[in-house]
Amino acid sequence: MVSDTIIRLMNEQITKEQYASQLYLSMSAWFYSQDLEGVANYFRVQSKEELMHADKMFDYINNVGGQVVLDEVAKPPHEFSGAQDIFEQALEHERLVTKSIFNIVKAANDEGDFATTSFLQWFINEQVEEESSASLLVTKIKMVKDNPSALYLFDQELAQRVFTPAAEN
Repeated sequence: MVSDTIIRLMNEQITKEQYASQLYLSMSAWFYSQDLEGVANYFRVQSKEELMHADKMFDYINNVGGQVVLDEVAKPPHEFSGAQDIFEQALEHERLVTKSIFNIVKAANDEGDFATTSFLQWFINEQVEEESSASLLVTKIKMVKDNPSALYLFDQELAQRVFTPAAEN
């Protein structure tokens, strides 16, 4: 049986994942307003992935007999100082999500909750990938600077990203 503490932490994580989805959707909207549809696409896909993460946690809580309690999702920012600012904020946000998931894993380990620890392994692996990708994009956007040709190529690269739902656990 999964403890009330773990269920509470998982419910909080659902809210964090939903906020991340809104944050990335807001970032996508900013890039659309700048006519950078490829970069906007990248963040739109990222938004969908975050909702998928929330859905996975929603299903897990239900599968272990817990009660999902949804909380209010904070309004994300909509004004940004530029593309580099957005990518740096995205990286920082991924680092916060990683810490939050690690906190749940630690609590589950402390309680001997091996089912939750096993379930969260997918999220740990996902966060390694998310942070690596975000860090790489920060590096690339710094290289682009004010070079229109480089920005065009960067935009075209990110336009190729498509949403792929995760396989079921």
